[in-house]
Amino acid sequence: MPEMTLRQIEVIRAVMMTGTITGAAKLLNVSAPGISRLVKHAEESLGIRLFERKAGLFTPSVEAGPVFDQIREVYTGVANLQRALGSLQKGEDVTLAFASAPSIAQFVAARALRRVRARYADLFIDLNILKIEETVDYLLLERGEFVVMSYAVDNAAIENEKIAEGQLVVILPEGHRLAAQRTVSVHDLTGEALVGLDPEDPYGRLIAEPFRRAGLPLNHAMRGRFAQTLVSLVRHGLGVAVIDEFSVAEVYMPGVIRRPLAETVPIGTYIVRKKGRVLSGFAEFAIQQFRRELARACADRDSYYGDLVTRC
Repeated sequence: MPEMTLRQIEVIRAVMMTGTITGAAKLLNVSAPGISRLVKHAEESLGIRLFERKAGLFTPSVEAGPVFDQIREVYTGVANLQRALGSLQKGEDVTLAFASAPSIAQFVAARALRRVRARYADLFIDLNILKIEETVDYLLLERGEFVVMSYAVDNAAIENEKIAEGQLVVILPEGHRLAAQRTVSVHDLTGEALVGLDPEDPYGRLIAEPFRRAGLPLNHAMRGRFAQTLVSLVRHGLGVAVIDEFSVAEVYMPGVIRRPLAETVPIGTYIVRKKGRVLSGFAEFAIQQFRRELARACADRDSYYGDLVTRC
């Protein structure tokens, strides 16, 4: 059975719309003889007269009516496809759901999402803030595509991908005596009012690690649940804290002085997802932006510490 090619359909539709060979040629930006030959070949191969010809005008023939009805449907479908693709490119009627640890959500997530929004103007973004113990249920129940965590999740159904590595820092209230030092050691914090997190919490264990290595007791004057709480307590002069650098990765932080911790303790950032789950293009793009912003935070860390600090 003879079949029409997409090119034939395109040309026949152009003749139908313009009513002339010349008009169709201009519409398609090709030569008129080529249009004429293709229409003639289509009619001969199909054994159907597609157009009535009168005084140079082409009108659809009666017997070809069903063919033109189908051509209209084809182009309506193509137009709908183009609109759907355009909506998808802007993120219309699509949701990107993911979660972040509080430390990453504080500053880094906002900068990453600014780039996501610039790329997908109409994408709906559902960002949850999770503690590590909430991560497994969130992913296995598929409430979101991935989680950005400061700690790898130990679960057979979960995949962890390390995307950045930062360091621990010390944060001090403005005017504190230790602010004059280039670096601050955990030994310098002996006798200070230390604010921190529960050392049995996975994130809290990371922050407590330099004290354990130094054989120093970890005596907190205050504890909070999230890194943002520690920053607020320090800002109001209620103590000093050891914290990961991504939690304070902002150039302007009034009331808070940052200094590198003398004891090197790397702290990773991980993309955590359900094993085997294929991520959407929106999720993949978002993860790229997290990589970029975390790398930028590491590269810019000197500006966070001020003129006293030269190391990177």
